[in-house]
Amino acid sequence: MKNSLFNNICGASVPGVNEFKTSNYLKKNQPIFREGGIPRGVFCINKGKVKIFTIGEEGKEQIIHVAKEGEIVGFRALFSDEPYRVSATTLDESNLCFVSKEFFFNLVDTNKALRDSIMKELSTELADRAVFITNMAQKSVRERLAFSLIFLDDVYDGEMINLSRDDLANFVGTATETLIRLLKEFKTDALIKTYARKIKLLDKVTILKISSSQ
Repeated sequence: MKNSLFNNICGASVPGVNEFKTSNYLKKNQPIFREGGIPRGVFCINKGKVKIFTIGEEGKEQIIHVAKEGEIVGFRALFSDEPYRVSATTLDESNLCFVSKEFFFNLVDTNKALRDSIMKELSTELADRAVFITNMAQKSVRERLAFSLIFLDDVYDGEMINLSRDDLANFVGTATETLIRLLKEFKTDALIKTYARKIKLLDKVTILKISSSQ
């Protein structure tokens, strides 16, 4: 969690933290919180990946973010004091640290550096998310896939991208059948290599060019 904005929250160095935190092991595809639920704290990802998603009118998932080790999920709902507007589910075996709402707000109130960092993080994330959504909306499905692969390659940080075809399709925003066809095209063009569901990028330069073409 060295890159986490809240890397001290789950640490033993924070006075009283052990009274307000729990460490939880979750299996793959296990829900963390659901849209409409009431937030009761925040979750620090110590190990694993988590998908953040909404459910469309037809019941189809739209994945809007994939969170990795060191990230915190669920804290935005605490600040808005509203039910969750998104859902979160583990993508693989994960270890999460849960910090209670009371301790989190107490820490924010008494730690100016943390409070300032949160405001900066929220501002930056809002701008980044706006750019991400705009870019995805203006791209073709092929371009969105390329853009998504570049993003996910960073999330997996040296490891092969390990998402089900349904999850990847829900992240790209297309039908699973269309995604599979495009992945075959990328393989034929020697841009990627697949190992069962895992994906390795072979030609990032070309994939990046595809993702940014208009």
